[in-house]
Amino acid sequence: MIGPHASLVATTALAASPGPSGGPLFGTVLVANRGEIAVRVIRTLRRLGIRSVAVYSDADRDALHVALADAAVRLGPAEPRASYLDVAAVVRAAQATGADAIHPGYGFLSENADLARACEAAGIVLVGPGVRALEVMGDKIRAKAHVAAAGVPVTPGVALDDAGDDVEAAAARVGYPLMVKPSAGGGGKGMTRVDRPDDLLDALETSRRVAAAAFGDGTLLLERFVTGPRHIEVQVLADAHGGVAHLGERECSLQRRHQKVVEEAPSPLLDDATRDRIGAAACDVARSVGYLGAGTVEFIVSDEEPGTFFFMEMNTRLQVEHPVTELVTGVDLVECQLRVAAGRPLGFTQQDVRLVGHAVEARVYAEDPERGFLPTAGRVLVLDEPTGDGVRVDSALRAGLEVGSTYDPMLAKVVASGADRATALARLDAALSQTTVLGVRTNVAFLRRLLADVDVRAGRLDTGLIERSLPELTAREPDRVPWIAAALWRQLALEDGPAAAGPWRLDGWRLGDTRAVGYALGTGDDAVEVEVLGRAGDATVTIVGEEPVRARLTRTATDAADLELDGVVHHLRLATDGPVTWVGAGGAADDVRARGRLERAAADLADRTGGPRAADPTVRSPMPGVVVTVDVATGDLVAAGQPLVTIEAMKMEHRLVAPQDGVVTLRVRPTDRVTLDQVVAVIAPSPHEGQERDPHEGNQQ
Repeated sequence: MIGPHASLVATTALAASPGPSGGPLFGTVLVANRGEIAVRVIRTLRRLGIRSVAVYSDADRDALHVALADAAVRLGPAEPRASYLDVAAVVRAAQATGADAIHPGYGFLSENADLARACEAAGIVLVGPGVRALEVMGDKIRAKAHVAAAGVPVTPGVALDDAGDDVEAAAARVGYPLMVKPSAGGGGKGMTRVDRPDDLLDALETSRRVAAAAFGDGTLLLERFVTGPRHIEVQVLADAHGGVAHLGERECSLQRRHQKVVEEAPSPLLDDATRDRIGAAACDVARSVGYLGAGTVEFIVSDEEPGTFFFMEMNTRLQVEHPVTELVTGVDLVECQLRVAAGRPLGFTQQDVRLVGHAVEARVYAEDPERGFLPTAGRVLVLDEPTGDGVRVDSALRAGLEVGSTYDPMLAKVVASGADRATALARLDAALSQTTVLGVRTNVAFLRRLLADVDVRAGRLDTGLIERSLPELTAREPDRVPWIAAALWRQLALEDGPAAAGPWRLDGWRLGDTRAVGYALGTGDDAVEVEVLGRAGDATVTIVGEEPVRARLTRTATDAADLELDGVVHHLRLATDGPVTWVGAGGAADDVRARGRLERAAADLADRTGGPRAADPTVRSPMPGVVVTVDVATGDLVAAGQPLVTIEAMKMEHRLVAPQDGVVTLRVRPTDRVTLDQVVAVIAPSPHEGQERDPHEGNQQ
């Protein structure tokens, strides 16, 4: 039983149950995953008294899941294909540690039929469905045909293999708008919406490339885009004794680029009659393939016709958002998976299932919403994770953790439950306000703005809501607090010892001097100059161009302080990392950087004279990643805004464009690995700038 709203009558049968022979379900289980899902599975194994084995890549040697497990085995280097996706290495690790079973979590090998076959050959139990279910449901094209034959409604579409060479004609039959979708895999990777025929071929090329890289299969299908779409999924469980039941539905319509951001259970859209019908359809899908274990059947529902739904796909594994189902049913889904894998019955029927209360989950990502949600990286300097009534956190974060760009950017899930939806939303917002991650930019402040949206509060959701509201959701309110706090935090360092100030000290200040200390500070694309007169505990602070203010910063802990400003006390978390001071409060975190004086002076001169600021001719990678395409060649004449290079990071593609007209010099090639801020191209002014030129010039090498 888990969560405050345990409600499944028969869940007492799911306590640490004996296996068929009277012993525990398993002696040892290897968890073939990483991050928060590996931590979550290991904690259930520990509660059940089952020995756990973690696996790790070189990038995860110091990860939390490795520390929590009873044993751990290195798989290989950071690259997933040489570690977490290496079936042979995973099976060898299980054999070497005496594991009876392998739990694959989600992602990586969780829906891999080759792993299922390898486990069967090695005499190891795979905690998941059999090969047939994996093969049928792992291919979206085959899955749609299969469930349609079983009488389950499916979204109109066509497999490109069936379309012959006339892709345009196939798209016309499906109708616009449509979705291009990889047949293999999930998580929205490679999915592209196409609104007009002119965009079809580019969408196909991008989707095929992403699908091949992420899933090793570039097969695509075209599918009708349902207007006013709601993404509703149903949790199913099935055992080897004919027992099949569903645990209600989850609302997963709040998405960005087809990646779920916030999920909840139950859906505010469905009435009881529709809930029964869609749940029965999900159980029919599970029965049609002889399903075993926990799975999720995903449907698309039109907001305009909530009683009409279409099958999209079945995820033959645990879902990221499974905690909301656990909180409204009281069922530990990992324990159910282990129970079924050990050959035991579910121990309950559909009539026993009751949904009580409401639960909402928010995914915390390493990304920067203010910079187009670019993936971020760094070392976790300070970490606060929330607690309280109805609050659950599934996380792999720990202070000192290095967050890189090799894997998915999700860091944690913050979940809240309550007697009703309004209570759950309020608790989730409060929990996010208590979440602090300093050292890595995250989306926590964005999540709080999303939860405050009037349509989200009212339950008026659809898969396009976030994209339509991006300007409001990513807008940054003017705030002096980070600037002033950063300057005074550095002032404390000066008071403790002038050498600690490093590059922040811009003039010849000495302790007790009456002159102001000047700081050139920046966060994102903003930059200011701040002058501090006096000591941090009682200072006059001036942001150049504004009126001076009195401010007091009092240290309350090694990495915390209270800032009194305009009669208001702000409780802050702070950390220093070289020239960067991190300031966190209310879920938000700002990295305030020292900026070069000459750079700032040049910008100020342009501001004062009204002159233009020259565009930076260098194109830099906004994140660590891999170059997947190069669209131009060195020596080409390019125009501002023209695509140059596409970089893949954290399983997403990011296209870099020319900042100005000119001649390009490339510094990278396809498959090159790049670091944060690495120069990938330089744009030099055209020698013919201002002159009429032949439109073919630059291609006559």
